[in-house]
Amino acid sequence: MAVTPPKIVNNKEKKQITAFIVETKSPGFEVVHRSKFMGLNAIQNGVIRFNNVRVPGENIILGEGEGLKLAFVTLNTGRLTLPAAVTGMSKWCLWIGRKWAAERKQWGAPIGEHEAVAVKLSYISSTVLAMEAMTALTSYMADNKRCDIRIEAAIAKLFCTEESWKILNETVQIRGGRGYESAVSLKARGKADYPLERALRDSRINTILEGSSEIMHLFIAREALDFHLDKVKYLLNPKISVLRKAFFVFRMAFVYLVWYAGLYFPSFRGPKLVKPLAAHARFMERTAKKLARGLFHQMLFYQQKLVQKQNILNRFVDIGMDLFAMAGVLAYADKCFKEDGQRSAAELADFFCREAKRRIALKFRQVSSNDDKESDTIAKHALKGDYAWLENDIIKNLK
Repeated sequence: MAVTPPKIVNNKEKKQITAFIVETKSPGFEVVHRSKFMGLNAIQNGVIRFNNVRVPGENIILGEGEGLKLAFVTLNTGRLTLPAAVTGMSKWCLWIGRKWAAERKQWGAPIGEHEAVAVKLSYISSTVLAMEAMTALTSYMADNKRCDIRIEAAIAKLFCTEESWKILNETVQIRGGRGYESAVSLKARGKADYPLERALRDSRINTILEGSSEIMHLFIAREALDFHLDKVKYLLNPKISVLRKAFFVFRMAFVYLVWYAGLYFPSFRGPKLVKPLAAHARFMERTAKKLARGLFHQMLFYQQKLVQKQNILNRFVDIGMDLFAMAGVLAYADKCFKEDGQRSAAELADFFCREAKRRIALKFRQVSSNDDKESDTIAKHALKGDYAWLENDIIKNLK
């Protein structure tokens, strides 16, 4: 993509960004450096240089000036490919971890029967179900052209990539030294050559590409705040008269009063789920309203500065992410039970929701009880080099 000559629209200059294909055989195209990464050794990535490269008009994608539109159209699809991929990898981890935990014996019993490993297997099993449910739900929404899934796609990407990394790490821990050993080495000595070491290297990129986890948190928070921030922009517009602003404030006060009051009342509606999933659905509804209230309270307190309070916003995003995961896993498990008679899906969903509830309660407490100020102070000191003495006795690469 590149900036192309601007166009005049309604007597105003409009910048143009155009997407096009540059063929590598074009005169003036040069690969300056081929990048090498921790994993993904098959990837073609590097630094390229253009020297008077000419691109024919038929190589333009979508149309001149349509580059940003193309990016936004394909963004959700790109973000949904990752949850699908890492869910498959996590299923593979479940298979390896389960087999090894049943086969490997220590202290007279399979290691999977010891609580230290059992807790890992229960976490992996229930989280894989949640990842599959979330991937299925967001993919279904993507096929429905009426759905705007920017937030949902970002949540799916964030949740699945973060959880898949934890699952892979736990699987390597279950497998022990053989998880750290390369598949080539394992095969050479006649052992099951599961390439967990390679998977660990290859999958580390998943929390970075298509929007890092930090960017996803910020993106989701800003999308969620748009409903409120749009109103503030209207009031800050100098072209709007004071009288109109006053009328707008009066009207919005009434709207917000009705909206805010509704956050304290149950809706008395929702899907009829099998036991014990129904109780989790009711918790989800109550907590979603509590989340909306909490975010609104923080917005009133910090106003426009809330965008800079990333730790607070991240906690709200994490709560919303767990609630969305609960919604997906409850619907998926209920469907599995009613259509396929799969009782174990409800069992796993129940366990996942119990764990999610504890995470949500902790995040709510951390909104008001945290060490964010102290953390910021220490970070500033670190940036100034006040803790450089901790770096003594290491060999520094000065290049």
